Amino acid sequence: MIVTGRKFSKPEMSRVINGDRVLDEAVLAPEKFRLDHLMMEKYKSYNRSSLQRFIELGYVTVDGEVARKANQKFLKDATITLSVPEEMKNADIRPEVIYEDENVLVLNKPAGLLSMSKGEYCPEKTLEDFGLLVHRLDRDTSGVVILAKNPAVQTFLRKQFQDRKTHKTYVAVVSGRPKLDAARVDLPIARDLKRPTTFRVDANGKASETFYKVLKSDGRHSLVELRPTTGRTHQLRVHMKYLGHPIVGDVVYGDEKAARLMLHARALEITLPGGERRVFEADVPAEFDDVF
Repeated sequence: MIVTGRKFSKPEMSRVINGDRVLDEAVLAPEKFRLDHLMMEKYKSYNRSSLQRFIELGYVTVDGEVARKANQKFLKDATITLSVPEEMKNADIRPEVIYEDENVLVLNKPAGLLSMSKGEYCPEKTLEDFGLLVHRLDRDTSGVVILAKNPAVQTFLRKQFQDRKTHKTYVAVVSGRPKLDAARVDLPIARDLKRPTTFRVDANGKASETFYKVLKSDGRHSLVELRPTTGRTHQLRVHMKYLGHPIVGDVVYGDEKAARLMLHARALEITLPGGERRVFEADVPAEFDDVF
């Protein structure tokens, strides 16, 4: 090799090239990684955007020093500490896995778990932390939910919901006993302009259809099966309120308090990638029987 007067910016490396020194680990800098990436490995109960926000707020220290940049790089064995104020801590909800393969993840969502983040910053875990969202359940509703593992599968599954090719079955505890043991409820629903976060039966609203069946009743409360054929926001809650039998624990549409909203997605029938038609089920929570 002929070197033509070029000066090396790193003397240590020039001596290696000239044969004056054997290359060893001291010459090569140890690999460093982004702080938010390192934290995702250590703090798996938070999503990446939340961790980045924690860093910006000064809740993270690295080797005893506050770090405020998510893209700052550190050694993998650096001592990283996250100190989140008590009111911002996540409950670390971990849903039960009903089914999983290379394409989908089916979970038994617990009551209290959000389906998706509200805004850019979300300090709590959501269903989106486990996979790609296909459909949603209200925060206080429990039960079967399916997630996709890649965008193509997400599109495939979402189309089935849009085309009404899925079949969903819920159970709920409602106040009183409906006059009919089984009926079809065909009542359009629209947003309540006086309370924009809620909905109501409205002749100018979107078509909404629910089939219900009373499973058991003691007069004060009834356990009902609900099968919606449309997927309007709050549909089941609004329909049961309109019938005069709101769901127990519904703080928005009812007046009977309970430890939780007594609404559970018991079963979901859907076609998986590859063409197999499956029905996934989640047992009715034990607290539903405690009402009777």
